[in-house]
Amino acid sequence: MLVLARKKGESIIIDDQIEVKVVAVEGDVVKLGIEAPKSVSIHRQEVYQAIQEENRAARMTAFDPEWLKKLKSNIE
Repeated sequence: MLVLARKKGESIIIDDQIEVKVVAVEGDVVKLGIEAPKSVSIHRQEVYQAIQEENRAARMTAFDPEWLKKLKSNIE
């Protein structure tokens, strides 16, 4: 892990395309601003973990092809 010290208003650049800037420091809370291409997903860690758990659960769900056929016939 790379550890850097930055002050309010300072930033770091990642891979020539992502800028992480220290926007504010309020007590023990640091607010970061992130500029990145739209193709880059940015999530808080707890949100990312929840998404991963949902994806794992979805992969474990059994798929019923008959349900899909019924759905298709209801649309037609």
